Amino acid sequence: MSGYNLKDYKMSLKLSVLVLDDDPVIRSSFKSFLQKDFNLFISSAPSAALKILKNEDIDIVISDFQLPEMNGLEFIRIVKDQYPDTEIMMISSHADMDTVIEAMRIGAIDFHKKPFEFEAIKISIERTRKFAELSHNLKMQEGRFMVLQKELLERTGIEIIGQNRKILELKSIMHKVAQTPDTSIMITGESGTGKELVARGIHNLSARRDEYFGAVNTSAISESLFESEFFGHKKGAFTGADDNRAGWFEIADKGTLFLDEVGDMIPSLQVKLLRVLEDRKFIRLGSQKEQTFDIRVISATNKDVDSLKSGKGFRTDLFHRLATFEIYIPPLRERKDDIPLLAEFFLKYFNKKLGKKVNKIPDDTMDLLISYDFPGNIREMRNLFERALILCDSSHLDKEYFSQISGKTEVRPEVAFDTFDLGEVEKQTIIRALERCGYNKTKAAKLLNIQWNALYRRMQKYGIEDRGELEQ
Repeated sequence: MSGYNLKDYKMSLKLSVLVLDDDPVIRSSFKSFLQKDFNLFISSAPSAALKILKNEDIDIVISDFQLPEMNGLEFIRIVKDQYPDTEIMMISSHADMDTVIEAMRIGAIDFHKKPFEFEAIKISIERTRKFAELSHNLKMQEGRFMVLQKELLERTGIEIIGQNRKILELKSIMHKVAQTPDTSIMITGESGTGKELVARGIHNLSARRDEYFGAVNTSAISESLFESEFFGHKKGAFTGADDNRAGWFEIADKGTLFLDEVGDMIPSLQVKLLRVLEDRKFIRLGSQKEQTFDIRVISATNKDVDSLKSGKGFRTDLFHRLATFEIYIPPLRERKDDIPLLAEFFLKYFNKKLGKKVNKIPDDTMDLLISYDFPGNIREMRNLFERALILCDSSHLDKEYFSQISGKTEVRPEVAFDTFDLGEVEKQTIIRALERCGYNKTKAAKLLNIQWNALYRRMQKYGIEDRGELEQ
């Protein structure tokens, strides 16, 4: 690598400095003042300086403006084009302010007018060193972020596994809404269905894919920490604020902010969130400066959409601000034909992760998996496979490794309330109401104390067979 190298700085404080000046007195003076503290290279012409840059790792170039062969601006352009990590300081007794501004615009980091104090040059070099160090650290972090983004895209992205009709429709919807610049999206579905995966997929399919994706569990943020978490704070803003800290609206600017479990936010926080989403402005705690942000907000909840819309416990105006576009993710029990695909995926994934060589899922094991309702959805299936692969010592993933679900493949109405899964309890309650009313949905809706259209949506959600006609 040409220019700055962080490892070198950790090993030694000496920088490599190249001085380019056609005045022998200036060159001699630089040699006297800088040779002790820096790895110093001296050149009288741009062509010779470029040869040094080609053969040596130069951190900082100090160049005169009036040069033979070319002027200082031309030299800066060549160096920044070929060695972008090398910093350049300009010195001159003739350059006017327009020249100085142009030099800084094309890449010079500092300027000193002749005659100058060499201590000022040393201070400038040290300042440049610190800037280069920060710049390098930032590039390293950006590099890591890009690697992470690539890994997420490869592992998640739009890689939502399934060929079920509902999943294909979901993928199509994701592609379409991702093309909008900032449409707010609310993702609904039971716990474990993959709401964050869908949110990341939309982000990776959008024009914001190269920007930050921030995920926040809103139900875990207390009222006292809301401003600090979302708006950030300045050092000393409150007890314990030992440093400046950016909030989520600043961190995710230009990118996507995913608000998980938004249906569980307490009412006082809903008001604060609504205000900042409407104004698109915030102020760090301890600051007076107002900042704007450009973020796509994607929220998610496992709450029933009708209950959120009702205004009971959740602000209707906030719901409409967050849910310009709604996406529903079906539970795994509604797409059992995808279970074999998911099983093969998790088998390969955990084989690689755990260093196993399990190469087959027997038919009776697959039948067991297909017959199970997976109340915890994809998350539960993933956990079951990880446990099974840990225990498996053979090449076949036999039923014995899924002992947790053996005997649990049927959920009967009469024992439905023995489970603590709210979705399953709701499904069985609807089935019992329909059976009691002879599948007359109007009567069943009255019995359940809900509107008929809400009952119809729930029947679709849980895949409950429609055996009767609606009386209106």
